Amino acid sequence: MKPVLIVRTGRAPEPISHRHGDFPRWFRLGLRLREARLRIVDVEHGDALPDPEACAGAVITGSASMVTEKLPWSERTAGWIRNAMDIDLPMLGVCYGHQLMSHALGGRVDYLHGGREMGTLRIDTHADAAKDALGVALPASFHAHTTHEQSVLELPRGAVSLARSDRDPHHLVRYGRHAVSTQFHPEFSAEVMRAYIRRKREALANEGHSPEALLAAVVPTPHAGMLLRGFVREHLLAPREMSAA
Repeated sequence: MKPVLIVRTGRAPEPISHRHGDFPRWFRLGLRLREARLRIVDVEHGDALPDPEACAGAVITGSASMVTEKLPWSERTAGWIRNAMDIDLPMLGVCYGHQLMSHALGGRVDYLHGGREMGTLRIDTHADAAKDALGVALPASFHAHTTHEQSVLELPRGAVSLARSDRDPHHLVRYGRHAVSTQFHPEFSAEVMRAYIRRKREALANEGHSPEALLAAVVPTPHAGMLLRGFVREHLLAPREMSAA
């Protein structure tokens, strides 16, 4: 059986990972896939990506790096994403992975206007979500956990934005039949979100945010989390031949 890749582009800060685990564990739990189905490829630390034809799909994680740095490992991964799109490989990018997919496919990524977006936010769906395999299951508004400074400012040609926050119009994006990405973190639990806010308490205060208010606003995000299981159901398990018919 072909593996589902967890393309690791970074790691959670050590105090957080020590207590709560790290990206691969969070995605495994959210996707509800057995460890035997998954293969972790740590591109940030130099792991080589396999031929897309040898994979059942890929999830591209978040990172503390910036897509605009165009680091060698990141640009190599962008090239792999383009090759994977050529064979319609199921892909889900999250945060950095979301930005990297858009960058790889011709979009523009840079710092979000107005500064950092962090905490549990209300996400609103666009009209196109009602026609999308994943978006159709979402309510008009739902909560999601966020922490990012950069964002997708311009979509690649042919991509469709399915959901937005007040400041970021591209929180959920569809690129092809089996390729989607989210700026928000469907893999985060409420406790993980609180841990990120506490870690950035000083920076948030310096930027004019109230860490206490952000902590008080953290709530569970079941609809965001359901996207991971929806990706498995609609893309990893769906026969690609049927969707191409």
